[in-house]
Amino acid sequence: MDRVRDNVDRNGPERFEDVDWDAIDAEGRRLTKTRLAAFVACGLYVLTLAYDVLVAGDDATFEISVGLPWSTTESAYVWDVTAVDWLFVASLLVVGFALVPVARNRRLRAYYWRRFRRHRPAVISAWYLLCIFLLGTVGTLFIEPPSLDVAAAYQPPVFLSVEASIPTECVGPVVDGRCRGTWEYPLGTTGEGKGLAALAVFGMRVSMQVGLIATLISVAIATLVGTTAAYAGGWIDEALMRYVDIQQTFPTFFLFLFLAYLYGGSLFVLIVIFGVTGWGGIARIVRSEAIQRRQEQYIAAARASGASTLSVVRRHVVPNVSNSIVTAATLNVPFLVLSEAALSFIGLGDVTLPSWGQTIATGRGDLGTAWWISTVPGLFLFATILAFNFLGDALRDALDPRQEV
Repeated sequence: MDRVRDNVDRNGPERFEDVDWDAIDAEGRRLTKTRLAAFVACGLYVLTLAYDVLVAGDDATFEISVGLPWSTTESAYVWDVTAVDWLFVASLLVVGFALVPVARNRRLRAYYWRRFRRHRPAVISAWYLLCIFLLGTVGTLFIEPPSLDVAAAYQPPVFLSVEASIPTECVGPVVDGRCRGTWEYPLGTTGEGKGLAALAVFGMRVSMQVGLIATLISVAIATLVGTTAAYAGGWIDEALMRYVDIQQTFPTFFLFLFLAYLYGGSLFVLIVIFGVTGWGGIARIVRSEAIQRRQEQYIAAARASGASTLSVVRRHVVPNVSNSIVTAATLNVPFLVLSEAALSFIGLGDVTLPSWGQTIATGRGDLGTAWWISTVPGLFLFATILAFNFLGDALRDALDPRQEV
């Protein structure tokens, strides 16, 4: 559209039907540095994934030597690449390149930031979630996975103390018959001697993977279904919305039980179920917004200019409902995180991964003597869900122009 404005400025007013839309489309397809970076990143991702699937197979691991600042030796971190890891990397690529247009537009970025920073709890929540994300992704490279150490069971958090008879062996100092916490286990340990700090950090990775991957799957399906229903109308709209009604009444829990019985309660199965069954509500929001946009003059102008249905939906409908999509997706993440924690709490999650819900369940029998085992991951879970809710409310107000005051 900048080219159209330039032509109007130089040559005077120009009729709409005289605009060279083919030239504009060709300019939109021009290879830029951002698109080149996207192609390279996606190409490397596809090649690495192909190598993992076709060549390495189940033996695909990456060993990284990490020198910890408090240690004189390097520890080797072995990353056993799983299907969830590949989905997580793909999700990060999608989110990263989706944020590029806003990041490059200084005026738009400043406008959204001015509206967003009015909500102080949301700003604090955004910084908290950024820390959770970094700890759950990058931080796991610097922290050894929690390991069994019965001798270090029931150690209290640092600055706290318990009766010396509660821990198996007190790692910290014993003062007046009470075992004090130590920085070796800053958040204490479980009944198996696993450090709660490491369990909390690795639990962050599980929560971020579930929330991000499942939400992106749901958003992709919901956007396709919602825009198709709104733009096509008629029997297609009716059929799609009736399917949404049926899907939302279907007990997802029993579907997970069935697939867990067939394939095991893996995190991959859980994410796929959340993603392919949790898009109904978002699809309704997208459809409602798209129906309103369908009546706008720019949609009629695009049709009159000869634009195809796919082009109208891709270039006009979807971008103009993206604000509602982002808000709905942000508010969907805490539901997914809480659902994963609930399933792990009752023992239906992936027992090989240190989830927050699993850690809470581990300490529910020790609340009288070792209350910190369930309390620490419970506080992280509570704070994360609350932060996402604050963030979603603030994004709704910042992205919706109807919220102007």
